[in-house]
Amino acid sequence: MPKLQDILLLVGQLNYTWTNTESLLIYLIAGLAGVDKETAIIIFLTLNTPRARIDLVERLAKMRKTPPGCRSEILEVTRQLSKEASLRNKFNHCIYSFDPESGRGITQLMRIFESKDDIKYGKVESLDELEVEKIKNSISSLVAINKTIWSIAHKHDFPTS
Repeated sequence: MPKLQDILLLVGQLNYTWTNTESLLIYLIAGLAGVDKETAIIIFLTLNTPRARIDLVERLAKMRKTPPGCRSEILEVTRQLSKEASLRNKFNHCIYSFDPESGRGITQLMRIFESKDDIKYGKVESLDELEVEKIKNSISSLVAINKTIWSIAHKHDFPTS
């Protein structure tokens, strides 16, 4: 069973990697909107959620003026980033519990699931080696996405400084 400290370190690394990679959307916004980096930063910071920032980048990429090759590269990288967001959200919006005797850990999601005639909340999941591998894989994926965004920004001469 993974130890609490190991899990928290991994979640911290996941958050750091996510934030660092998400911030690179600034360069995509600058290049696609035809604005300088400072303006793109203000736009980025004005949007309150990663979903809103990704949506903006995708909508800008879909504009007719965006060359098809650039469009497809950006839509692919935002698709990958969106995929990684779900795991990051899970580990940021849950409660962690660890049994001091067995060392067994669980996460309890702080989300409501509502159907036509039922409501559920607090889905509980085991925090085992499989979950640790998911976090490690997500971190690796985010590092690759980070490199891809840099590559796109340089390839299409987007403002990066």
